[in-house]
Amino acid sequence: MTRTARRTRRTRRSLQVAGAGAAALLALSACSSSEDDASDSSSAKSDSSASASSADKLSGTVTVFAAASLKESFTTLGEQFEKEHPGTKVTFSFGGSDSLAASITGGAPADVFASASPKTMKIVTDAGDASGTPATFVRNELEIATLPGNPDGIASLKDLTKSGLKVVLCDEEVPCGAAARKALDASKLKLTPVSYEQDVKAALTKVELKEADAAVVYKTDVHAAGDKVEGVEFPESDDAINDYPIVPLKDAQNTEAAKAFIALVRSAEGQKVLTGAGFLKP
Repeated sequence: MTRTARRTRRTRRSLQVAGAGAAALLALSACSSSEDDASDSSSAKSDSSASASSADKLSGTVTVFAAASLKESFTTLGEQFEKEHPGTKVTFSFGGSDSLAASITGGAPADVFASASPKTMKIVTDAGDASGTPATFVRNELEIATLPGNPDGIASLKDLTKSGLKVVLCDEEVPCGAAARKALDASKLKLTPVSYEQDVKAALTKVELKEADAAVVYKTDVHAAGDKVEGVEFPESDDAINDYPIVPLKDAQNTEAAKAFIALVRSAEGQKVLTGAGFLKP
C-alpha cells in the first residue's frame, strides 16, 4: 500500500470516530433533555398536587363568636362555607359583643370574633387574644322597630319620649345600646326605657312579643324580623353608624379554616349576603 493510500485510510477512520463521537454526544444530550423534561413534568405534577391538596385540606370545626345582629347572614355564610369545604363544620355563638369579648378574654375556645363595634373588639385586641389586625367588613345603622302597623304613630326618635310609651333599648355596654345613646344625646333627648336588653335580638323580641311598643335596634334586625315588626327610619341614625370588625383569634384551634371563613365574609359572595340583609358596605 502506498503512503498516499495509508494516509487516506487514516483520514477516513478519524472521520468515522469523530462522527461516532458526535452521535454519542447527541444521544446523551437528547437523553438528558428527555430526563429534564420528565423531571420538570414530575415537578409540575407535584406542585399541582400540592396546590390541590392545600385547597382541599380544610377540615374540622371552626368556631365563630359573632354579634347577635349577624345571626341570619352568618348562618347563611356558614352553610355556604360547609358546602364549599366538605368535611368542615361552622359553629356559632351569637350574643352581645361585650359578653362575647369577655368570654374570649376569659379563655373561651373560639377561632373567629366578629364584633358590632371597634370598642368591643378592642377588649380582645388589648388582651392580646387577636391574631393580626381586625378588618371592618360591614357597617350597620339604627332603626326604630314598632308593632306591626305602627299603631302608636311613631315617626321620629323624639316620638319615643311620649308619655306612656313602652320603649326598649339595648344595654349601653352593647354596641346597639351605645349607638342609641349617641343618637339620643346628639338630639338632646331624654328617654327612660322600660328595660335594657343584653343584645339587639332580645330588644327586638320584646316588640315581637308585644311586651314593648318600640325598640331602637339595627336596620338589619328589622329586616330579618319581616312582618313581625315595622321599621321607622330616623335621620339621627346617620351619626351613630357602627363599624363591624372581624379577626382570627390567637388561640384558634383551626387557624386555616378561620382564615378561610373570614375570606368568605369579606369576598364578593359574602358581601352580597350581608348587604342583602341590610348591612352597609365598609
